[in-house]
Amino acid sequence: MLPFQENPIFVVAMRTTITFSLILISYLLLGQTQSSYKLAVLKYNGGGDYYANPTALPNLVQFCNQNIGTQIAKEVPYVDAGSKDIFLYPFVHMTGHGNVVFSRAEVSNLRTYLLGGGFLHIDDNYGMDEYVRTEIKKIFPEHDLQELPSTHEIFSVKYKLNGLPKIHEHDGKRPQAFGIFHEERLVLLYTYETDLSDGWEDQRVHNDPDDKRQQALKMGANILYYVYTR
Repeated sequence: MLPFQENPIFVVAMRTTITFSLILISYLLLGQTQSSYKLAVLKYNGGGDYYANPTALPNLVQFCNQNIGTQIAKEVPYVDAGSKDIFLYPFVHMTGHGNVVFSRAEVSNLRTYLLGGGFLHIDDNYGMDEYVRTEIKKIFPEHDLQELPSTHEIFSVKYKLNGLPKIHEHDGKRPQAFGIFHEERLVLLYTYETDLSDGWEDQRVHNDPDDKRQQALKMGANILYYVYTR
């Protein structure tokens, strides 16, 4: 059984000093089960379509449950960037095509969530890049995005991939994966010029060939496996 299958869902936390480690202990004592482990999609302001790719994360969950032995809940809700409910989800996914704006309170909430043990994966669905980089800098003014080399463990931890796959052409640039590290832990992953989450969607949505969808799903599985075993 995979180590991260034994991790239960994290409970609502105070936005100050309570950490995910303490929350995890509380849930172990309460006897929560792995079947309650959930993911979420981030809802944000600014006008961007946070609701893009509605079938993406559910399909990734199904792929992981069927192929790498996870037992993640099939339901994937939306969670507001400023809500304390974000602490219910150790992994939150964010995507969209346009503007992103985090308020001061949302920045504080996201920072507390990420420094306390949470993880945010942002996938540019084309048109988000110029906005989201500014908002990431609000959350982590002391850190710069670092490009992950193709040799980074996240690209081979479960499935052996030659770096980040390119699912859609967009501007024809090479796909890039950027990270924010805190105390050597990857807390935020930003994937750019790949359209990774489009590759997780139902095949009929974009008519992507099966090999592209498989690359995308395997990369997504690597991300989840890496986050929950490191």
